[in-house]
Amino acid sequence: MRIGPGVRDWAIAVGVAATLLVTGLSRQHSVTSLDLLGYALLTAGGLALAARRRAPVTVLAVTGLCAAGYQAAGFDVPAVAFLFAVYAAVRAGHRIIAVAASVALLAALPLAALLSGLHDTGEAFAQARGALEIAWLIAAGAAGEALRQAERRADEAERTREETARHRADEERLRIARELHDSLTHQISVIKVQAEVAVHVARRRGEPVPEALLAIQEAGREATRELRATLEALRDDDTAPPRGLDHVPELVERARTIGLDATLTIEGRRHGVPAAVDRTVYRIVQESLTNIARHSGAATASVRIDCRPDVLAIRIDDDGTSAPDTAPAPGLGLLGMRERVTALGGRLRAEPRGEGGFTVQAELPVERTS
Repeated sequence: MRIGPGVRDWAIAVGVAATLLVTGLSRQHSVTSLDLLGYALLTAGGLALAARRRAPVTVLAVTGLCAAGYQAAGFDVPAVAFLFAVYAAVRAGHRIIAVAASVALLAALPLAALLSGLHDTGEAFAQARGALEIAWLIAAGAAGEALRQAERRADEAERTREETARHRADEERLRIARELHDSLTHQISVIKVQAEVAVHVARRRGEPVPEALLAIQEAGREATRELRATLEALRDDDTAPPRGLDHVPELVERARTIGLDATLTIEGRRHGVPAAVDRTVYRIVQESLTNIARHSGAATASVRIDCRPDVLAIRIDDDGTSAPDTAPAPGLGLLGMRERVTALGGRLRAEPRGEGGFTVQAELPVERTS
């Protein structure tokens, strides 16, 4: 069972307060109002250490005042709590304040002893005691500085490990991107070239070019562009502008070329749409139209985008074969859309419609920029 830092701080504070109080009681026998004040200052100086992590400078001031106070009250007790406070302040990075407070206390303690009559033990003893107090203060400050430097080096080592891991991840990501690009681009290029040759031959012969062949040709070109854009994104290359809301009409037009009666409606003013939302809109429409063309058996599809002041709403409906009592298969496309929308703090609903067909509805929050 691990003990939290707060519990440890209180344990140390109570221990120091008890030590100071016991030391003070062992040297005092009369009980006067001044003695009671001294006991209170001894206890307060020790208990103040419980807050040394949260407020090291305040604790430094409180323990110093308490030490000077109980010395003035006639309690010849070492300023143990102040040593702990110096250690905590230096560890927190307040070196100059700790030095200034130490010098002030070293100057105040002889005056406090003079007021209470504790200086009568002789000049040589007073000098030896002053040297001892300076040595203890230096030791406390050195211990705090040593631990602070050790923690700083540990933090730097942790950051170095994180940067190394991130660098390796970037290298692996780039390697995967290159492999995917090399393998997929080759296959898609073959398909695209074959489709372009077939279209060229058909036109030279004066024959009508099948719509499916034109769709394959355009899909090959688009796939090549998408692969190139993906590789550039994985390389963190921002030279190629990402596809967004302005490119949605191209998706709808491409859906028409494969025989889907697709319509697009955009309402509202598109002002200040974040780049991440812009890209997500394109991907949602792209994935939805792709699913409609591949799986739904729909004849018509409608894309509606409503640009509101705080939300950008998207709705894609089709008249496919989906029925209200059939749950959609959790494919990678739907999962990808949901992850994109959730990451932006939005909502996604993808389900069969009551009147038949399928609907995809998304709401993406838009932070207004001025």
